[in-house]
Amino acid sequence: MKIPIKMVFLDKIKKNWFLIGIVVVISLAKLAPVIGVKGGILRPEITVKYLAVSFIFFNSGLSLRTEDLKSALLQVKLHIFVQSFTLIFVPCFVWLLVQLLSLTSINEHLLNGLQVVGCMPPPVSSAVILTKAVGGNEAAAIFNSAFGSFLGIFVTPLLLLLFLGSSSTVPYSSVFMTLTMTVVVPLIIGQISRRYIKEWLERTKPPFGQVGQGVLLLIIYTTFCDTFSNPALEMDRYSLAAIAVIVFSLQVFLISLAFFLSKHPRLGFEPGDTVTIMYCATHKSLTLGIPMLKIIYAGYDYLSLISIPLLVYHPTQILLGGFLVNTIKHWMTTAIKSRNAKPELVSVKTQENEKTLGSDTSL
Repeated sequence: MKIPIKMVFLDKIKKNWFLIGIVVVISLAKLAPVIGVKGGILRPEITVKYLAVSFIFFNSGLSLRTEDLKSALLQVKLHIFVQSFTLIFVPCFVWLLVQLLSLTSINEHLLNGLQVVGCMPPPVSSAVILTKAVGGNEAAAIFNSAFGSFLGIFVTPLLLLLFLGSSSTVPYSSVFMTLTMTVVVPLIIGQISRRYIKEWLERTKPPFGQVGQGVLLLIIYTTFCDTFSNPALEMDRYSLAAIAVIVFSLQVFLISLAFFLSKHPRLGFEPGDTVTIMYCATHKSLTLGIPMLKIIYAGYDYLSLISIPLLVYHPTQILLGGFLVNTIKHWMTTAIKSRNAKPELVSVKTQENEKTLGSDTSL
């Protein structure tokens, strides 16, 4: 039975509604920036900076299944590899890349945004979903995404201040106090609340992901309202196109590097672990990133420009990761079969050696 084109089209929209939503809210911000600008009708300096950001992290704390992480807790070597790659190697590598790119005519604020991408922690959802789709080590992916996001609350602001400094008028102590009150505290409250309504959550399965993404669209909208309301800021098409190509190339390089490094025999990772590393160590969180930038660079005129590379990185990592699913799945199946066949080969060789020795002694 042939599926109607209309149904296929609606299904595509349903699956990619968030990516479509990003385009829609940026367009709306261009058409009516006065609504979401600072001091405007929505009052984003209160509703977004405090309420929306706090809700996102409360939502994350409420949805995070801590019991699913226990089975992966003892894979210390895997966790160290993933977190070191994403929070140490990637920021340093991107810094070197930005130094080279600064010699070109690419907009400096977009290059700063590229450094922002490098400093971000792994996302809670996309890496886990893609690891599960391939059939990799899902438990390790859940742990590293959750643990990486938790580390990112503290490490990412430090990395941003280290590589970029703070362009905000807010003192460092105030920045971290705001992060604590709008990120850490709601996350903890969400986890505590989950204990009391766990059965209800398991039974009803609320759409945490969609709700969080909906609030994130509001944050993106108000961020770009500030940009389009400032006539002094102009979008450089050459720089935007260059950043899009660089972001894609960067992801291909990082995924390839993570793949080949994690396959090294001395590390002893299983094929399923390699899949987890490929996604968790190279993906970057938009959900954590945008709210953090909103806090750390509050009042910064070029906030939306430094946000653009992250907005490009997010859909690209999902599309590229999804495109590679079948290829990686085929590799993992072949690698597992090859590993399982090795003991049999050793056994056959041992039997042949025994026969040879037996014939030698009979002579």
